[in-house]
Amino acid sequence: MATLISDTAPWKDLKAHVAEVDKTHLRDLMTDTERCKSMMLEFDGIFLDYSRQRTTVDTVSKLFTLAEAAHLKEKINSMFNGEHINSTENRSVLHVALRASKDTVINSDGKNVVPDVWQVLDKIKEFSDKVRSGSWVGATGKALTNVIAIGIGGSFLDPEASKSAGGRQLRFLANVDPVDVARNISGFDPETTLGDITMFVVVVSKTFTTAETMLNARTLREWISSALGPQAVSKHMVAVSTNLKIHKGEDSTLRRAVDQRYMLCICSVYSVANTYTYMYPAKECRSILMVGCCGYIQKNIQELVEKFGIDPNNAFAFWDWVGGRYSVCSAVGVLPLSLQYGFSVVETFLKGARSIDQHFQSTPFESNIPVLLGLLSVWNVSFLGYPARAILPYTQALEKLAPHIQQVSMESNGKGVSIDGVRLPFEAGEIDFGEPGTNGQHSFYQLIHQGRVIPCDFIGIVKSQQPVYLRDEVVNNHDELMSNFFAQPDALAYGKTPNNWKVRMLHLILFLTRPLQGIGHLLAFYFHHWMLIELDSLTIYKPLLLAIYEHRVAVEGFVWGINSFDQWGVELGKSLASQVRKQLHASRKKGESVEGFNFSTTKLLTRYLEASADVPSEPTTLLPKI
Repeated sequence: MATLISDTAPWKDLKAHVAEVDKTHLRDLMTDTERCKSMMLEFDGIFLDYSRQRTTVDTVSKLFTLAEAAHLKEKINSMFNGEHINSTENRSVLHVALRASKDTVINSDGKNVVPDVWQVLDKIKEFSDKVRSGSWVGATGKALTNVIAIGIGGSFLDPEASKSAGGRQLRFLANVDPVDVARNISGFDPETTLGDITMFVVVVSKTFTTAETMLNARTLREWISSALGPQAVSKHMVAVSTNLKIHKGEDSTLRRAVDQRYMLCICSVYSVANTYTYMYPAKECRSILMVGCCGYIQKNIQELVEKFGIDPNNAFAFWDWVGGRYSVCSAVGVLPLSLQYGFSVVETFLKGARSIDQHFQSTPFESNIPVLLGLLSVWNVSFLGYPARAILPYTQALEKLAPHIQQVSMESNGKGVSIDGVRLPFEAGEIDFGEPGTNGQHSFYQLIHQGRVIPCDFIGIVKSQQPVYLRDEVVNNHDELMSNFFAQPDALAYGKTPNNWKVRMLHLILFLTRPLQGIGHLLAFYFHHWMLIELDSLTIYKPLLLAIYEHRVAVEGFVWGINSFDQWGVELGKSLASQVRKQLHASRKKGESVEGFNFSTTKLLTRYLEASADVPSEPTTLLPKI
């Protein structure tokens, strides 16, 4: 069994080093100009400043030593070389292949997968060009200009993707809640989308079995069919799917591995993230604490797609070495975005991510942005004891960045056991949250200022996508936004103390007006840990930012010694939901009482059924009211 990273000398050295760092306030560290210079770097239009982290130069050096002990470089190379680093599911982890150039060689199981990737990309280009040019039309001959993407988990890779672009709309439907269905089809005619617009649906599903997403898909299929007839489905819906694989071995246990989280709903297409059925040799399941078997039968994906009503020729492939939360650059994301913006725009997106991939693989750790960010996260979580991280983009266009990274990070590194199945004796994983710019300042910043220490990522943009200038204003709108971007990190790094003359002046004023009130409520004692990421512009660098966070998460997992590419904890909830679903069916259809659950769940289910007794046992089709 491999040694836990916490048993190594570099880890213990860093543990002892915390006491030394505790002696110095961040405001004092910020007076060391040479230290600050050493904690700033730039790559491809991205400027990183981590000088406001509670670290010394010695801390960073010790973190690099820890990286060596964790064999970080070797693990990075193993990922790029297509080795099965996702050992619990016996797969390669090759989302980097999705944005590789055509001449790149990246092997998985002895086969270069890049040609397959580009075959799909070329197919997407051809198809999206047809749709956008109007040569592909809907059932009544009208051009398709609107997209609804359906998929559980909602991989909202592009925060602006749901906005209009050149008379087109791209919407995302992730929640099985019928209210979300109604909101997403509002204003859409099934043909043009319910008014004068046309709609296209992409179903993203690995096996077409995920309960929530397939129910949403069937709902929209019925919506289209009821207005345009069943034959319209093949003109208004396409699929993104992968092949089912069976791994066989002695003493094997049937396990269902769900890769559904990041399903990106696609242009008027249902985005469905689905399940795999696998046979795992018992020895490969040693790190899986949850035991459960699912009786899913292998079915031919092409047959399922065709049975659903989609022409198999209009199915776009991706592969089991692409985790759902890392699938932005696969057909899951590329197809809807190409339908919305055109393939040439998406190709630029892929190039941006590729730039970070190359940087991550080849740059020395001292100048490697994802590596530095990942190591600093390990320092904050496992040594300083700060479990949360706030992601604070000072641009509204990145309003969905924090939820997306929340999914990438917390689903990847939300593990309590090592890759070898040993319970970790230290904290791992981060609690991620965030909000754009000044919105967050008027929401949760108060807690960060005076309540709890929460390391934060400040992300600023030099050039606004929508510049606004008003005559006689002190600054323009973007400068006003960026004034807060530059001010907040210093406010949180330095805080206020009784020795601060401004606080003393406020104390005097308060004393004169409210003699009984002290100054404790004015002080900010905490020294917070901030990183500033400044981008020259957003359009080109957004994909770089996504790739940085993907690799940052991998670095954290590699150092902690966990598998960042499986998600077995998700499975237990899905298994229990299946039991509840069967009970609801039996109670609704046959009047059976609730059985087989604990007292609390039995009580809640019974109350739910009694309060919703007006739901018909044999309902006729009822679609959302718009």
